[in-house]
Amino acid sequence: MASPGKKSFLLRIDPALWAEIERLAAQELRSSNAQVEYLLRESLERRGRRADPSAAPRAGETPTSDRG
Repeated sequence: MASPGKKSFLLRIDPALWAEIERLAAQELRSSNAQVEYLLRESLERRGRRADPSAAPRAGETPTSDRG
């Protein structure tokens, strides 16, 4: 059952990629679903995007980054 407040969707993924996600999740003590969410957030941050829409800059504001 989906968590309240979270969007659920169907994802078709290569079985070998899924197996690697499951191994990584087990190593990091996360569920596979939580690992996918973690990886997506990490990828967004690397691209300078914010995963939390409530933290998005308002119109006219310049996005900031913690990178130096």
